[in-house]
Amino acid sequence: MPIVRGKSIEVLFSASTIARRNLELAKEIAGRDFHDLLVVSILKGSFVFAADLIRAMHDVGLSPEVEFIFISSYGAGTESGAVRVLRDIDNEVAGRDVLLIDDILESGKTLQFTRELMLSRGAKSCSVAVLLDKHMRRQTALDADYVGFDCPDYFVVGYGMDVGHAFRELPFVGVVKGDA
Repeated sequence: MPIVRGKSIEVLFSASTIARRNLELAKEIAGRDFHDLLVVSILKGSFVFAADLIRAMHDVGLSPEVEFIFISSYGAGTESGAVRVLRDIDNEVAGRDVLLIDDILESGKTLQFTRELMLSRGAKSCSVAVLLDKHMRRQTALDADYVGFDCPDYFVVGYGMDVGHAFRELPFVGVVKGDA
């Protein structure tokens, strides 16, 4: 069990397992008939997953435009709260296929809010890709179109995800053992 910043971290999904799954997801996405694809990464937590998935998409022949939207639903805590846009995208979405990329689908509030925002702006379609799905935490009817892994009901860190702004740099998804 790795020790990071004096905390034991139990590896839930290794870097190599995530890399293999990203390529599988990219192939699934490439199998869809997307036209004028715009990938929108939801910051902050998805930045590592989005970068790796976009590179895997390139490896399977896709060339999407990439945008970033900064959505806040947590602040510095661990419980989801009000959803708000902190920084919006610059590109037009009207008539385009949009793929939202996020790190984790839990309550569904952030992704539902962002998906509805894209559709209200005239997106032709709006699909969702997530690294982790915690379906037991869902508070909306939203399901992801592309899921990396079903996630047990743990608070996870690493691979872009944090607790109190720590552990984003880890190349794997893990669970902090003890107080974080």
